[in-house]
Amino acid sequence: MSPWTRCLLTLALAFFALQPQMVSGKTASGNAAQPNVLLICVDDLRPELACYGVDYIHSPNIDALAAAGTLFTQHYVQAPTCGASRCALLTGRYGDAGNDALFRRAARMKSGTEVVASLPAWFREHGYTTVSVGKVSHHPGGRGGANWDDEQQPEMPNSWDRHLLPAGAWQHPRGWMHGLAHGEIRESAESMDVYQSLEGADDIYPDGVSVAEALRQMDLLSHQEKPFFLAVGILRPHLPFGAPAQYMQPYLKVTLPEIPHPGKPSTRTTWHRSGEFMKYNRWGRDPNEDAAFAEAVRKHYAACVSYADAQVGRIMDRLQANQDRQNTIVILWGDHGWHLGEHAVWGKHTLFEESLRSPLIVLAPELTAKGGQVHTVVESIDIYPTLCELADLPIPEQLHGQSLLPTIQGSPPQEPYAVSYFGSAQTLRTATHRLVAHKDGFMELYDHGAGDGETVNLADSQPDLAQKLLQQLQQHLSSDATSP
Repeated sequence: MSPWTRCLLTLALAFFALQPQMVSGKTASGNAAQPNVLLICVDDLRPELACYGVDYIHSPNIDALAAAGTLFTQHYVQAPTCGASRCALLTGRYGDAGNDALFRRAARMKSGTEVVASLPAWFREHGYTTVSVGKVSHHPGGRGGANWDDEQQPEMPNSWDRHLLPAGAWQHPRGWMHGLAHGEIRESAESMDVYQSLEGADDIYPDGVSVAEALRQMDLLSHQEKPFFLAVGILRPHLPFGAPAQYMQPYLKVTLPEIPHPGKPSTRTTWHRSGEFMKYNRWGRDPNEDAAFAEAVRKHYAACVSYADAQVGRIMDRLQANQDRQNTIVILWGDHGWHLGEHAVWGKHTLFEESLRSPLIVLAPELTAKGGQVHTVVESIDIYPTLCELADLPIPEQLHGQSLLPTIQGSPPQEPYAVSYFGSAQTLRTATHRLVAHKDGFMELYDHGAGDGETVNLADSQPDLAQKLLQQLQQHLSSDATSP
């Protein structure tokens, strides 16, 4: 070998030695050409967390996520029920109401009348491996049938490379969905306790099993060349309120604050009798009449929140261990809120603030600000276009949502709003007011500057404002949006 050739070879080796080493399509530092996406969906989660200012809640892992990213204090879902809310998130569109919303969309796909790609389908079309574990769409694992495990009835066709729900001791996804400790399945709600807290590891309750599978999927995805879109659905704090005893421990001696505006509305609203909650075994007790029972329910809900928080911690720890955190967009989203006695409701399914406001946290590599809070009104349909922009993907024209990046970067829309719907009513939430419009023409108007918790209907005393907001609501739900 000539001295000149030896010199060129030495220079070449030195150059390549200085370059980041590629491992399965990523550099050794974890940077890939496109960012991964981790979407964490938490069921029935109120914005009742330490990072939202609720100091008696133990939620260190979600709090850490908020401290590293951007927390939205005024995020609203499209519907106060699991299926329709998740449909809006996963399609970026208003319209489909009811828990079967995604199944009805699947039927439209089969008939050729549905043309808008779902969020995971869009990422899949653009080179991502898409995986779902747990309750992401309404049915955990995303299938129909008597036990929600029929491969011939997909809830979201053409969306996921793998759509998984390991049921463990709960036998099948239907059993897992309403399971209590050690494989107890809800065959009759009346015979299943509304809350429970038994000694044991995380996997004696359903989330412990499904999150273990999510961690296994994270390991598999971390060693592939393609970027991944991983959605993990955490079940708790969904009813029944069951969590290992260690998560109940911090609340045993806590004095809870009083329930705000606990009285049943005296005028017409979207109030209901809390049927989902009341059908469980309550030992003959009613939380609206029994303060000690109400406190026990709230503490068991809090324990479930801490249990869910622990699962978030497991997921984030694995993301860090796999060296994927620096190149992964993380979204933590609550599918709707939940009443814990406000307006004498124990559950969701209203168009009050408690049912519609939920947590939203966004953490992305390109967003350098840490621990920021956004107080602008935003809605769940905004998440689809936001993820597209963060991942540098085109945004489908048919979406109804708008990217949140301008809002995060300090340029929010001049008149932000959120639209929601349930049953025979629709609502518009602005920065200052909420209008609820019933199908028969009755309206509710609440001033959020008054501090009365949506207990004073101003529709008759401020008819001009009510009509103005009604027109805005109708405009936002018009065009190609399907009214519920």
